[in-house]
Amino acid sequence: MGKEIINIGLLGCGNVGSGVVNILSNNGAEIEGKIKTSLKIKKVLVRSLDKERPAGLEGVQLVTDAQEIITDPDIQIVVEVIGGVDRAKEFIKGALKNGKYVVTANKDLLAQHGRELFQLAQENGVSIFYEASVGGGIPIIRPLKHCLAANKILKIMGIINGTTNYILTQMTTLEMSYADALKEAQEKGFAEQDPSSDVLGKDAAYKLAILASLAFNASIEMDSIYTEGIDKVTLRDIRYAEELGYKLKLLAIGDREEEGIVLRVHPTLIPQNHPLAAVNYEFNAIFFEGDAVGEIMLYGRGAGQMPTGSAVVADIIEVARLINHQVDSDIMEVEFAPKPIKPLSSYKSKFYLRLKAIDQPGVFANLSSIFGEEKVSLDMIIQKRKVEDTAEIVLVTHHIVEENFFKAIEKIEALPAIKEISQIIRVENKE
Repeated sequence: MGKEIINIGLLGCGNVGSGVVNILSNNGAEIEGKIKTSLKIKKVLVRSLDKERPAGLEGVQLVTDAQEIITDPDIQIVVEVIGGVDRAKEFIKGALKNGKYVVTANKDLLAQHGRELFQLAQENGVSIFYEASVGGGIPIIRPLKHCLAANKILKIMGIINGTTNYILTQMTTLEMSYADALKEAQEKGFAEQDPSSDVLGKDAAYKLAILASLAFNASIEMDSIYTEGIDKVTLRDIRYAEELGYKLKLLAIGDREEEGIVLRVHPTLIPQNHPLAAVNYEFNAIFFEGDAVGEIMLYGRGAGQMPTGSAVVADIIEVARLINHQVDSDIMEVEFAPKPIKPLSSYKSKFYLRLKAIDQPGVFANLSSIFGEEKVSLDMIIQKRKVEDTAEIVLVTHHIVEENFFKAIEKIEALPAIKEISQIIRVENKE
């Protein structure tokens, strides 16, 4: 017989925390019917007791000291939605040491300290649930741990940051500049006032670390993920990409190669007929390739109060079932060992290159000669536009070793006729 009531301690009542309260309040009866247990928020950690709170907190004790939740013997589940790393880590460690199950949406924390926290959870006979940490309301973690467990995952490729996808969509559809699209994203609440974590690719890298650890059964260090943002993307590159049959997206990509795992976050040209090319605005999508299942894509809202709250409450329900022995013990990620990481320099990629050169005879011949020396084969070479004595040239390579490509770039930059290397973007396209 399971518990009639399971008490929850909520650390934080901001955007996501309010969504959790809202869902448990509105859908509580339906959830209780599914799991035969009442889920009750007993205490909520807040910064100030004076601030107006969302509906659904009637009869709930508001506290300003996290220890009142962490050490409360009547609370079985602690939900961390305060964000940040240091305070959240200490609170979660305290909850685990007190034998409480933890639900969190904190990707930054798990990407950097997940292994330590999972080990602590195992030592104390509890688990950490983190469905909301990647992809907001899109179910990703549980499908990877359970539904796709029979597969050897060969590739992960995803749009897992809504801010950058919104910016790139506005640039593509409305011909906005990067600066204007970023400003609009901030005004609409899709981007923070300090957008650096999003636009420089850090947010996507944290999420990729979590996904890759599960997909490849590996302990992932953040410095093994090559990270490049969208801050240097221009409208011109988006237009040229369209002419060439591509869309420009910020992708997080993990590849399982024989020599090791390759992990990278960067702007990418992707064929217009690829499913990810149709993912626009603040939506996210994650594309997996398994040796048995083949290709599969999960799509939905990657952030926001209610989508993220939905994933948090789904984890709370899963914990309740675990407490009441309605499901077997959760899979813990403590056995993951470091896997070989293949350096990006030895990986084969296609490249889009835009450069400016003095419009004079022999330029194309010199470029072709250097690429030939470095074993770089070209798929396309096009002179796009000419202003006075300067020509803009766009090149697309075949799949070539990255190290060879960048050696060629060094030699090309030294040519007197080359005024600037304007842009280099990787191209994701099977050959």
